[in-house]
Amino acid sequence: MPVVWSLKIREFRKHKPGNRNLGNGFTLKGANGAAVVLIHGLTGTPNEMRFIANYLNKKGYSVICPRLANHGESILVLKGTKWQEFYESVRKPFLTGELANYAGPIFTGGLSMGALLALLLADEFKDRVSGVCCLAPTLFYDGWNTPVNSNILLLLAYYTPLNYLAYFKEEPPYGIKNEAIQQRIHKYYDNASLDGIENVEQYGYPYFPASQLRQLNLLVRHIAKKLPDMRFPVQLIQAKDDDMTSVKNSKYIYDKIGSKMKEIALLYNSYHVITADQERDIVAAKMENFFYRILGRR
Repeated sequence: MPVVWSLKIREFRKHKPGNRNLGNGFTLKGANGAAVVLIHGLTGTPNEMRFIANYLNKKGYSVICPRLANHGESILVLKGTKWQEFYESVRKPFLTGELANYAGPIFTGGLSMGALLALLLADEFKDRVSGVCCLAPTLFYDGWNTPVNSNILLLLAYYTPLNYLAYFKEEPPYGIKNEAIQQRIHKYYDNASLDGIENVEQYGYPYFPASQLRQLNLLVRHIAKKLPDMRFPVQLIQAKDDDMTSVKNSKYIYDKIGSKMKEIALLYNSYHVITADQERDIVAAKMENFFYRILGRR
């Protein structure tokens, strides 16, 4: 994963979020009385949750898929975003949005960093959330496509001002094993400029701000302390050959969380973005079955 350096600090300080509708979140109304909040990953887009959302909606679930703070904006805005701002993005449906007065069962689920935010939601709203699906949860980047110099890069990102100057250029396979999808992403990513936002709503960002590695680390530390006291049902789904984060991430959550009902399911023909890859139908079916079993116990 090549490192790109940019001195656009001044632009970052002056740049303000706009009013774009790029990659906006969406809501699908269901009829079975249960709702699911789906959360996309860091530098991702609600579009990566679209297949899962449509599947669950056809099964009767209402689905809310919020857009994380500053996603869809220039990367110069995104790189200065704190993890608490991402979390506020997904709290809104519970506080003032579609779920503010919702009386039915609610589930949360998320991909990558979104899985961590889904856990936090269930912990905060434990009287309202019935279960959580963690899809390729990301606590640390240790997949087979992680660069050999990643530890040095992480130290730069965590402990020096260089974290606002460095960006990681995404490289194949981009978390996707499906070759057709991988080629479409490559066509966009290979020619994308650092601060361009064309097609971000469809494919996510082609660059990853080093500053966000620190934010992810701070979020992980916050969650790790809470895991033993989390008691809600949790399902973890991850590809055995995840290119970004190994199965150790799911195993860590499974071992540390205080839930009595917990399970891990492995996939064998996907990479990191399992919500859009070759086994996305299996992922959706496993999630729906998990929800069904919980609802049957009520």
